Amino acid sequence: MTGWQFAGAVTVLACGTYALRVAGLMLRTRTTVSPAVEALMERSTMVLLIAVGLTTTLFEGSALAGPARPIGVAIGVLAAWFKAPLVAVVVLAAAATAVLRLAGVP
Repeated sequence: MTGWQFAGAVTVLACGTYALRVAGLMLRTRTTVSPAVEALMERSTMVLLIAVGLTTTLFEGSALAGPARPIGVAIGVLAAWFKAPLVAVVVLAAAATAVLRLAGVP
C-alpha cells in the first residue's frame, strides 16, 4: 500500500465516521426509542467494551498472555473500584505488571 492509498483510506474512514455521527444526531431528533431498546443499547455498549477489554487482557496475538498482564489489569480494576484517580490506576497496573515481569512471571 502506497502512502497515497493509505491517506485515501484514512480520509474515507474519517468521512464515514463523521457521516455516521452526524446521521445519529439528526436521527435522534426524528425518531423515538422505547426505554427497553435504550436500556438494551446501553447494555450492549458495556458488553462490547468488556469483550474488548477481556480479549486484550487475556490474549497476546493469537496466544494466551502470561499471568502478569491479567494480574496487572486486576490491580488496575481494584484501584478503579476504590475510586483512585485515572493516573493512579494506570500507574498501579503498569507497575504491578512490570514488577511481576521483572520477577520472571511471563
